[in-house]
Amino acid sequence: MPVSRASTAKSAAPGFIPIIQSANLSHTPIHLAKERRVHRDPYKIAQAEQRKNANLKRREELESEREAEMGDPIWGKGSAFTDSLRAVGQPGAPAPQVGAKAAHKGGPGLQTLRNHFVTDAELEEAVEHAFTLTKPLVSMVESQIDSSAEAEKAEQHKQNHLKAVEALRRITALENSSARDRYHVSVRRIIDELGRHNTDNLLKPRPQSITPNKEPKAPRAGPDTGSSEVQIGILTTKIQTLAHALTMNRGYKDKHNKRNLRLLLHRRQRLLKYMERKERGSERWTNMLETLGLTPATWKRQIDL
Repeated sequence: MPVSRASTAKSAAPGFIPIIQSANLSHTPIHLAKERRVHRDPYKIAQAEQRKNANLKRREELESEREAEMGDPIWGKGSAFTDSLRAVGQPGAPAPQVGAKAAHKGGPGLQTLRNHFVTDAELEEAVEHAFTLTKPLVSMVESQIDSSAEAEKAEQHKQNHLKAVEALRRITALENSSARDRYHVSVRRIIDELGRHNTDNLLKPRPQSITPNKEPKAPRAGPDTGSSEVQIGILTTKIQTLAHALTMNRGYKDKHNKRNLRLLLHRRQRLLKYMERKERGSERWTNMLETLGLTPATWKRQIDL
């Protein structure tokens, strides 16, 4: 039976149904509904705010404690020894002394330092020797002619000697010294306080390494002037002196010395990291930190000025 063209075309054409996308917004998810109810409850909102404020307050307290423990990268926490170094040459400050730690080894004992690398004992010895050398001599003939001549010369010699002694005391007084002279006195005190020629007999040695050095060390000749703790002490004196100078007389504009201060801080930081690694928490390390008043901020984190 023949099929018409119209019926063939109608059967061949597929039936396309339009697709309509729609979202079902009639119901709210359960977890969103709970959150909305919680946020709408004023009592729970107040509790959440209270917990948040308590946490923020505790966080601030912990941060302030950590900052206090870290200290200042320039000044540290300060100590009596560093304060006495800065007070050298100031009016009313006690005279600097060395030799307290070397007295137990039969050393020269306690010595009071003066300017030009002179001690009180050396000055007194030189004064006594000079008095003997400059004592006037009176001949027998002169003493027979004028009996009062010897007494007059002795009195004049005594007066001249007192003037010379006063001049020497003023010349060697640290109150009249320059900053370079006071720096030399501070270096001598640091070597006496932190030098290993004195501290090795007072402090316990560091813990032994896993691979100890089998070769014996050469005996030390003279005082210790190059160990890490001595160099750190000298750098600390330079840093604090320069930092104090930058706080005076519009020092905030001194870009050159600010750079010098930053270089000194980084040099000390490298020495501190090296010594911490080498000493492994020994008494030498802790004694140096307590003596100089250094805190972890001087070597544990980045130093920014």
